Amino acid sequence: MLAFLAARATPGVELVEAGSYRRSISVNGFNGYVEVSLEENNDALAVRIHFGDPRSLFFIVERIRRIFDLNADWQMIAARLGGDPALRERLEADPGLRVPGCWNGFELAIRAILGQQVTVKGATTLAGRIVKAFGRDFHSASGLTHLFPLPEVLAESDFEGIGLTKARAETIRALARAVRDSHISFEGIIDVDAFLTRLYEVRGIGKWTAQYIVMRALGEPDALPSGDLGLLRALGLKTSRELDRRAERWRPWRSYAAMYLWNKPSKSRIPLSELIAPHTKMTTLETSV
Repeated sequence: MLAFLAARATPGVELVEAGSYRRSISVNGFNGYVEVSLEENNDALAVRIHFGDPRSLFFIVERIRRIFDLNADWQMIAARLGGDPALRERLEADPGLRVPGCWNGFELAIRAILGQQVTVKGATTLAGRIVKAFGRDFHSASGLTHLFPLPEVLAESDFEGIGLTKARAETIRALARAVRDSHISFEGIIDVDAFLTRLYEVRGIGKWTAQYIVMRALGEPDALPSGDLGLLRALGLKTSRELDRRAERWRPWRSYAAMYLWNKPSKSRIPLSELIAPHTKMTTLETSV
């Protein structure tokens, strides 16, 4: 999880170092930051929250649980995905893999747009430039310097000098306007298909981008960024149509299948029958505050 987040950490807003994840946050007009690390002796996440409004504590904790996908029922997921030989080996190598979520859906969507047709490192660089140019200053002793820009700011921003193509810059502005005007909201989504339809209305957001957004921003367990080159290569497939057909057997856990295929498997192996046997006691991560 930390390796995935580290590669995609937005400079100034997020920081992964010394086995911890840290980021700036803003809730109801208050600013602060959170720090999350593994409490190995208790098989738990240790969470440190620096924030001025205690009324927001429950919201912050629940959002952290979403980032680290703590509500996932891995036994159910493994029982379904283990039927595919290509996934079975990966499940046995790295049991319990989760889907990284996010703190803010709009922020994640902007990052997804930046990641279109560029490397992960390139998208991270672009995200850092946008934050430095349009983000809000954040002063703390945490090594974080900014809060991510608000939709109303990016809706009217001139991205010249950032390194974006004109088409990519307009997609960001269009999404920001849609969020600013409440045409798109990332909170309280019940109908994922309706949400996807609104995303597709934003010029420049295609299937891969939209599916990636619902996977990480909404925690949709059955999203599939079909056409992704990494997924195709991992399975030795050539077309997105082949991937779609193969993925039917993974439902309703296609998001987790994608994470396993993106992840470089470890060399160790534990038979899947032992990992999902009824008598097996699975470790549950709990939040310590």
